[in-house]
Amino acid sequence: MRIKNLVFLLLLILICFGLIHFFDGKLEKKNFDIVKPSVTNLVPEKNSPIQEILTNLEVPWQILFLPNGNILITERPGKLVLFDSNRSTRIDVAGVKSIGEGGLLGAILHPNFSNNEFIYLYYTMQEGTDLTNRIYRYKFDGTSLREETLILQGILGSSNHDGGRIAFGPDGFLYITTGDAQNTALSQDIASLNGKVLRVTDTGSVPEDNPFVNAVYSYGHRNPQGLAWDEEEHLWLTEHGPSGADSGWDELNLIEKGKNYGWPLIKGDMIREDMVAPIINSGSNDTWAPSGAVYYEGKIFFAGLRGEALYEFNIATKNLTPHFKNEFGRIRDVALGPDKALYIVTNNLDGRGSPGPSDDRLIRIELTSL
Repeated sequence: MRIKNLVFLLLLILICFGLIHFFDGKLEKKNFDIVKPSVTNLVPEKNSPIQEILTNLEVPWQILFLPNGNILITERPGKLVLFDSNRSTRIDVAGVKSIGEGGLLGAILHPNFSNNEFIYLYYTMQEGTDLTNRIYRYKFDGTSLREETLILQGILGSSNHDGGRIAFGPDGFLYITTGDAQNTALSQDIASLNGKVLRVTDTGSVPEDNPFVNAVYSYGHRNPQGLAWDEEEHLWLTEHGPSGADSGWDELNLIEKGKNYGWPLIKGDMIREDMVAPIINSGSNDTWAPSGAVYYEGKIFFAGLRGEALYEFNIATKNLTPHFKNEFGRIRDVALGPDKALYIVTNNLDGRGSPGPSDDRLIRIELTSL
């Protein structure tokens, strides 16, 4: 009888042990599955001037339109979101280090993309104990990235102030905004690539007419994140002002080759010899935290992060108008679609916003609604 009891007890222990491992595995798998939902495609409300197109994006940074009308969005954790109006897919970008304001940031198509399939990506990487920002070129066939080619390196990275916007100018050169990587002295050092607007060829070489025999085009910048050219081919730049107790003084600058835009020596309306003041600034009582920018019909539209608005600057009148103040939260980028509507992405999941259940979002805005 005693032997039977021992056998029964042993079987009971084995069964319990097995059940523990069974449920432990289930719980482990359940925890693994608790991630942000996949990107959701929405069916826009007909005739609505403001439409949510995509939801559940993960800290999006840049909006691009492919020649076939599809939309491409960079996400800071290292993903490209491809949206073809019927479905969305995420494409991994290897090597991205997402930390603070760093990660997968700007992207731009080559002007001859339809023939060469070249796409350029700006992202943060880890090099030993250091962070760096680089630009790589890939071939993108609409489904995958291949043939990685390094275009530019030597941009110091940081958890803050990484710049990150890239765009091809009317002159065919690639323009790049870089932050000061939280080292303000770099902005005034023309031998450093940080705190600058850079200009290189599509292969990464230095154009012969650059002002300092390197990639530097303009300097004295803190953390510029928006580039836009007007119809007269003037270059406009959005730039973050100081933070902390002296926050505010965000800028919209008109960029000229070789000029010094003053950071950290001047801000706002301050004037100093051989330095350029911004066209407008937010002053000390307001903060835009401006990011992506686009030009359309005499106006610069730019995204506001801390300002939580889409800003419209009329070049002729110099009037600045905020739209959708506190309606969508933090706005990272604005782009003009092939349908002549504005598209914005929110950045409420970047650790500084108040995300709603469907953030982050891609939103389409008809200009007639402004």
